[in-house]
Amino acid sequence: MLPPHLPLPSKQILLKDVLSGSPQTAVAGDAVDPEHGERPQRWDVSEVRRFMLLFGLRSSVFDLLTFAALLRLAEADERSFQTAWFVLSLLTEIAAVLALRTPRPMLASRPGRHLLALSLGVAAVAPALPYLGRVSALFGFVPLSPPLMLLLLLIAGAYVAANEATKRLFWRQRE
Repeated sequence: MLPPHLPLPSKQILLKDVLSGSPQTAVAGDAVDPEHGERPQRWDVSEVRRFMLLFGLRSSVFDLLTFAALLRLAEADERSFQTAWFVLSLLTEIAAVLALRTPRPMLASRPGRHLLALSLGVAAVAPALPYLGRVSALFGFVPLSPPLMLLLLLIAGAYVAANEATKRLFWRQRE
């Protein structure tokens, strides 16, 4: 189910890209798991292709399910939909960076200080943005109801769980 309007207007896309890109600037200085540095790593194009297909399909399924939940379950109007999609997109992008940086379970691998701090900062800002008055209005956000915010947090939690399950499947098939 696709929305009858754009999921995000361009000014929200630009803001989302700036915010989600800030933690990614710290990836180059990220801490790696000790076992990852034990031997040189080689790129395998077929493995990268399989990774992209597996995680891309999982993300697309989540996007479609989220669209349906926002439109049918939450009956979100255009601005509520766009605000909710913005918040959820930021939260899931941050979760993906933290999860996909390691083959280990996300909570079993500690990211570098800068990556963690920037990620937590963006994850805190994302749900707060709809409630920041003039800043909110500037970007076309509207306050979200508590039930809708709860729905977003549940979807984000399900996304993290699905990401971890997909990651386990991917690395198990690799062995």
